[in-house]
Amino acid sequence: MRLVDAAEPTFARHETFHPRYGWFRKAYTVTARDPHIFTKDDAPVEIGVGKNMVRAIRFWGLAAKLIVEEPQPANRRAPGLVPTRIGHGLFGEEGWDPYMEDPGTLWLLHWLLLAPPSRLPVWWLALNEFNAVEFTEADLEPAIATQLDAVADWANPHPSSLKKDVNALLRTYAPAERTRRTGIDDILDCPLRELNLIGRSAATGHFRFTLGPKPTLPSAIVTYAVLDYIARSGANGNTVTLSRLAHEPGAPGHAFKLTEAELRATLELVLDRADDLNLATSTGASQLTWSDDPADIATTILGDYYGSDRVGLRAGPDGDSPIDDDLAETLRAGSELMVGVR
Repeated sequence: MRLVDAAEPTFARHETFHPRYGWFRKAYTVTARDPHIFTKDDAPVEIGVGKNMVRAIRFWGLAAKLIVEEPQPANRRAPGLVPTRIGHGLFGEEGWDPYMEDPGTLWLLHWLLLAPPSRLPVWWLALNEFNAVEFTEADLEPAIATQLDAVADWANPHPSSLKKDVNALLRTYAPAERTRRTGIDDILDCPLRELNLIGRSAATGHFRFTLGPKPTLPSAIVTYAVLDYIARSGANGNTVTLSRLAHEPGAPGHAFKLTEAELRATLELVLDRADDLNLATSTGASQLTWSDDPADIATTILGDYYGSDRVGLRAGPDGDSPIDDDLAETLRAGSELMVGVR
């Protein structure tokens, strides 16, 4: 997959804030209550954060595909934002994991940030096209800039925007560097650090991606991401090689930093419980096959993982679509019963 097919040319829309604990759910809950909350003058008071953080929460909710611009109905002002079907599936009152207590939810959000269409092209390039074993922030910036220079259809971002996106990536995933100015919020307040996807070399202190199996990465989330990728990439037929899933830019192998063998071992843990999936070997190449809509299988796998198969919840690319009008009205009418909005 090419960058132009996987991502949108958006840069530094996060107001220099990495995603913090509670922000993903907050993006869901405030838009469920009021589609126009983010454009209101009193949004900082209503949401309970500073003005710049209001814009950051909006961005991270959109980037993780938890909220989306609502279709513009007749006789209504400019469209606002509403929860998506995957957002409601995760964070609704009876959702899969409304308080992000399951480590698999963090891995799912990580995948959703990168899955096409991604609003984080710098992150996508760093995880898919940057192959250095060890690196510094100063190494990563020019490498990403070179990749962006090659995209003819995009205007190059300002160097300061590129720097902000690289810095946000490292603050999201890498261990915090403790200094006298480092506060406790800087160390503890980013949920995706728990993934340990980026570490530091003990010898040099440089950054390095953590390769190989991840202790907290559930096989069901990997399988979901595989099926989601298949559905989003418009694959024809009903087979795909594990080599492609491991090595193609944008595929789950890059997102989770797993080899083909590790990907196969992970998928095998789910296949016994998924009648519509199978692994086969043809002409020496391992292939994943499926006999139903990949998005439908993905939805079932997530429901089984979280222990809920509620009708109306949706994974796969259809999960990016807004909840229906009736559900949106129900959420707004019952907003006074919501907890944790602030």
